[in-house]
Parts: sequence; C-alpha cells; structure tokens
Amino acid sequence: MNELSDLRDHKKSAVETPREDGSTLWEIRTEEQPYAFLSDKKVDDENRYGQKIDLLDLTGLPENRPLYINENPEVGCNPNRNKQHGFFFTADNCIGCHACEAACSEKNENPAHIAFRSVGYVEGGSYPDYKRMNISMACNHCDDPVCLKGCPTAAYTKHAEFGAVLQDPDTCFGCGYCTWVCPYNAPQLDPVQGQVSKCNMCVDRLEVGLKPACVSACVGNALDFGVIENIPENRDQAKTSIPGFPDPDITHPNIRFQQLTEMPEEMKRTDSMPVKYQKDEKGSYKTVVDQKKGKTRYWNLGRLSSRENPLVLFTLLAQASIGAFALPFIGSQFGVESLTAFRATVAYAPLAILSFLMVGFGLFMSSMHLGKPQRFYRGFNNWRHSPVCREGLGIAAFMGTLGLHVLFSLPENSLFQSLDAALFGGAIGEQLSLGLMAGVANVFGWLALPSALTGLYYMNRCYRIKARPFWNHWQVVTSFFGNMLSLGALVSGVVMVTTLVLMKADYGSALMLSGLLMLLGVAGESIGLVAHSRAMNSATHEGAASHFVQCTTFGKTYYCRNVLLGLNLLLMIGLLVFAGDGVMPLIGWSVAGVLLLATSIVGRALFYVLVIPTTMPGAFFWKNKGFEQHARDIGLAEMPQVGVIPNAH
Repeated sequence: MNELSDLRDHKKSAVETPREDGSTLWEIRTEEQPYAFLSDKKVDDENRYGQKIDLLDLTGLPENRPLYINENPEVGCNPNRNKQHGFFFTADNCIGCHACEAACSEKNENPAHIAFRSVGYVEGGSYPDYKRMNISMACNHCDDPVCLKGCPTAAYTKHAEFGAVLQDPDTCFGCGYCTWVCPYNAPQLDPVQGQVSKCNMCVDRLEVGLKPACVSACVGNALDFGVIENIPENRDQAKTSIPGFPDPDITHPNIRFQQLTEMPEEMKRTDSMPVKYQKDEKGSYKTVVDQKKGKTRYWNLGRLSSRENPLVLFTLLAQASIGAFALPFIGSQFGVESLTAFRATVAYAPLAILSFLMVGFGLFMSSMHLGKPQRFYRGFNNWRHSPVCREGLGIAAFMGTLGLHVLFSLPENSLFQSLDAALFGGAIGEQLSLGLMAGVANVFGWLALPSALTGLYYMNRCYRIKARPFWNHWQVVTSFFGNMLSLGALVSGVVMVTTLVLMKADYGSALMLSGLLMLLGVAGESIGLVAHSRAMNSATHEGAASHFVQCTTFGKTYYCRNVLLGLNLLLMIGLLVFAGDGVMPLIGWSVAGVLLLATSIVGRALFYVLVIPTTMPGAFFWKNKGFEQHARDIGLAEMPQVGVIPNAH
C-alpha cells in the first residue's frame, strides 16, 4: 500500500508541475484509489501476432527522443509510456452492473444514445443449469485498425504513446464508413451531431498513471488494463476470443480474455439479431443462424427504405451514367455504323449531358448521406488507404472529364450551331476549329473512361468488408459492373433509338447492341447472385444470417425479384434471337427496360437493408435494433433518456 501511495503522490506531483502560465496539464482527482493506478511491469518485445509492443520501434524516431507534451518534462515519467496497452476482460467476474458504461459516458460527457463502452449478453442452457455471460466491450485499439485505413477524412491516428487509436470528431464529416468496417461496433455515429466519436483509451488518465475510467469503476474486477500480453494478478488466461467476439484475425485487437466457467454447447444473443454461437470440436464458438422468427416469408416493401437510400441512388446513377456515356462514345470511336451515325446527330450532346447530370446528382446524394454534407471536400484526405476516398476521386474525375468532353463536343453539335447563329450571328463558330474541338473532346472522352472504371472498382472495394460477410463476396463486382452495362445500355439505348426513329434512320443495330449489353449485364449479375446465394447458404457467419433474413423477412420480395430477373433474361434472349423489324421489338425492349429498372432498385435496396455486421452482442434494450424499432413504434423513443433517436444517418 505504501508503494502505491508513493506512486500516486509521484504522479500527482508530476502532472501538477506548473507551466509558464501557472496551469497544469491534467488534474488528478484526490479520491482515486490505489487500484486505479497503472502498475509498471516487465513487458515482452512482441505480442502474439508478431507486432512490436514498443511503438517507438515502429516510428523510426531516435531512442532518446523526449516525448514531452507542452514542454513539460515530467510527462514522460511512465517507463511503459510508449508500449502498446490494451484491456483485459475477465468474463467470469462481470456482473452486468454497467458501471463501466456509466463511468465512460460520464468521463466523455456522452448523450444517452451514445456509449463508447457497452455491456451485452449471451446465454444458454436450460433450467436449472442456465448460464449467462456478460461482455463489456469498447474500442480494442487494434494493431491493424481498419477504421484508420477506411476513413476518407484521415480523422484517425495510431497514438505512439500507449498505442491508442484516436479519432478526431472535428475532422470527421459523418460518412460512417468506420462504423461499417469495425468488427466491434467501436466507432459511434451520432446522427444528432453528424459525426463519429469513440473510446480514446482515456489517454489523459494514462499520462498521469491512472487506468481508464471504465476499468477504475468496474465493481467486479472484470476489467483490467496495462501493457498488452501482461496478464494481471490472479489471472490464468489471456485468450483472444470468447463467445460472441468476432474473429480477432480481422484487426488483431489489443484485448485479452479470461473465461474459465464452462458454457453450454450453444449460446444465444438476447438482442434481435438472428445469430447464435455453437461450440465446435476444438472448444471454440462459431457463428450460426438463429431462426428466432421462423421461416415465414413476408413482403415488407416498406422496410426496403432505409437510411442508406442516398447510397442506393448514388451507386445506381453512377453506374448507369458510366455505361450510358461509354456505349455511344466507344462505339463511335471503333466505327460502329449506327453509333457513328448517332454521334453525328443533335442528340449525342444531350445524352452526354444527361450522363453528366446523372453522375452529378448521384454525387450530390452521396454528399447528402454525410452527417456534415458541407464538409464533403474532406473526403479526399486519405487517398493512400481509404477505398471511399479513391472511389470519390475516380467518380469525381469521371464527372470532370465528362464535363470537358461535353464542352468540347458542343461546337460540332447542330443545335449549338443553330443557337450560335441565332444569338451571335455565328461569331462563336467562326473562331473555333471544329476539327480541333472534336479532337480535344475525344481526348477527354478517353480520359473519362479509366476514371470511371477506377471509381467503379473502388466502389466495389468499399463493400468488400470482412466485418460484413454478406457483402464480402465477388457478387458485388458482378452487380456493380453488371448494372453499369445493363442500366447504361438502357439509358443510352432509349436516347439513341428514339433519335434514330425520329430521323427515320435505321435503328436496328443500335437497338440490338443496346439489348445485347443489357442482356450481358443482367446475366452477369444473375450469375453473381446464384453464387452468392450458394455461398451464404453454406456459410456459418453473419452473412448466412443476412441471407436467412432475405429469405424470410423479405422472402416474397426476394423471390419475386428473382423470378422477374429470370423472366427478363428469357425475354431479352427471345428478343435478340427471334425479334424482327417493326414495332413489336420496341415494345418488347420497353418491357425489358421496365423490368430491369424494378429489379435493379429492389436488388440494391435489399443489398443495404439486409447486411448484418460482425458486431458485439447487445443487451435486452441497449444496442438492440428490435427494441429500438419497438420504441419508435409506441412513442417510447420520444423520451430522451431511453437513448433511441430518429432513424436517420
């Protein structure tokens, strides 16, 4: 006890060393108990994943570099200050009192609907041998923080002191992508403030030798904290996983567990997520589907609308815009007769403008999805790592080069020439070299294509997320590129065929080419959907649970979409093989286009609504989507202390 008191007095005197203005860096509360102080121990060189625990070795900084803060030399007195720290959770000791949650929220002044640390439950067995295990979880300050790599604004940093993964809410613009990629639901998106915040490991307390607030407040001695791989006193285990904890290989989290109590073969969640955990032959628990609500199929068309609606529009419009521009442009460049003829018509520039407006509106909707749309420009800060940033750069570059292509294509457009003659007496046209303008337009047209494909590729990469297994499948590629072909061919086909019909020119080859690309796009998407369905049916992760919801909660909608998709394939094949000239092919392709639009919108809405992340178990009320919806339905959500807010981004 005397040693701990001396340590506390030393830390207090250190942090209360006054600066020039007479203030101190941090205040230490006089009522802190001895167990709240960090203990200095001998540490290993590497953790179990081979990561250096001494973080200065990773920075390349001189060993004798003083890490002062505000020029205070006393701050660096902790000998383990530059070592990777982490939490230690003893599941056997947690009594579910939520004192850690309360201490964390009090320390960080969080509102009722935000909690950096939360306690969830898993339970199993039958009376009288019924067991429940509580799990207290916050940010795990991983060795490979996917939130840091995914954030387009570069709001995250890996702290060289203590190894904390820190996030700056003032830099964040509220896209929420870090909440998608994190397997542990650590970053918290606040729809009210329009920004993300998260656990910061209480680095201000660590600087004065104190453990994080949640650890100091733990009643049952379930939480501990220190240099990673150091097992606390009176503990025997340092496992990397317990029932309900996602695969640690995703991020190499800095948390260790002890759980000695024998648990039942099957553990269920108390929240509404259709997931449970079964023990395998090695004694580890794996995720399986929990058919809580049975196999009855429903339509639930109203539930297809979600907070991700702007992304539904953005992805579909961007993909359609790329295809709509690429078809006539590439066709005319390679001398396809009907497309070359269309390029020479007055309608080519309006089609290119339509493509420009589509992708522009898509980007606008994507910006409106942000918590702080006015900060959209920050989305280009992390282009070295973030697929969101690279997606935005690619689509924005496509929009810019497409706009320049339209601009330099206008002088050879007969409508522009007529307006020039009527308004300016042809003065503009006389000063422009049409051949030069056309050449420059072609250059920007060719530049637009790689920009578009780059944006589309990284649009796919945005959804290949290990923490969302339902998305982490190559079906995303076939869906996105398939929609580019099918929807793009539909948009350009409507404009081209209509123009050629009005000009009484031959439209047969343009119609067949557009139809062929529509067929290829739908066929590619269908192949991906079949493979995805088979993969999810045989899986044992949250993706299988998403597919179960797809086949039950949205079962009638899902199977109706599949039937329409199959009928549309047969219709398009029939039109390509058997259709002749006349009005009937136009009617047939119009029906195919309507079916294509319907299946694309429903399919993309399902894509966003269905995904179940590899998140931590919730409680009966807190972090339980079922309770949140119930609270909104009956008006309980109107009470701010309940912690349920409007379902907005």
